[in-house]
Parts: sequence; C-alpha cells; structure tokens
Amino acid sequence: MVLNMNDWLLFTVAALLMWGIWGFFPKLTTGYLDPKSALIFEIVGPIVVGTIVLAMVGFKPEFSTQGAAFAIITGLAGSCGALFFLYAVSKGSLSVTVTLTALYPLVSIILAFLILKEPITLKQGVGMVLALVAMALLAS
Repeated sequence: MVLNMNDWLLFTVAALLMWGIWGFFPKLTTGYLDPKSALIFEIVGPIVVGTIVLAMVGFKPEFSTQGAAFAIITGLAGSCGALFFLYAVSKGSLSVTVTLTALYPLVSIILAFLILKEPITLKQGVGMVLALVAMALLAS
C-alpha cells in the first residue's frame, strides 16, 4: 500500500492512536521522574521526529516569518501544556486528567469563533455546553 498524503482518515486514526499513547505513558513516567525531569526526556521524542522530517525535506524547510512565529508559539504552548499535564497526572487520576484535558478543542473552537470569525452552529453550541457539563461532572 502506497501512503497517500490525502488519506486524511488514516492520518486521523494515526493521530488518535499516538495521542492516546501520549496520554497514557506520562502516568508511568511520573512514577519514576518528577514532572520537570520527565518533560526534559519527553522533548527527545520531538527532536528525533523533527530531525527525520528535516531530512525528508532535504534540510530545507519552507520559511515564512509569520508561519515560523505561529509554529514556535504552537511549540511553546504544547510544551507548557505537556508540563502542566505531567504535573496533573503525577498528582491525580489519569482517567479524569486525560478526559478533562481532551476537552481542549473547546478552547480552539472559541478562539476560531472570536479571531477567525468561524461560525458555531446551534448543534455545535449545544455540544460545547454538554462538554462543559461533562467537565464539571468529571471534576467533581
């Protein structure tokens, strides 16, 4: 089977599986390391993947000042989120922490609505409210 870069479903399932693994292993990690130390070792993974991707583009990635700035902000937010996640799973239940943090798309949807002016349908709004109710129930 030849990998087609337009096969969004395959990439979606792969992301789901990788993020599922990403959400599970920190509980094991923080059983042996404090969250700050765990993050340092966790960063090795993106360095390896980044080096492979850099080689895939012939060590000449596209460049745009705005694109690079947004990518760096993304990396900073992801790394800070990972550190906070490590602290959360080291102190609390993995199942509740993963479920609550998995509601992060609500933040993305609200930002897309406010900044990009993307519409939110009534059905989506109801879903968001139900997600907030689920968050409150899980956290209690």
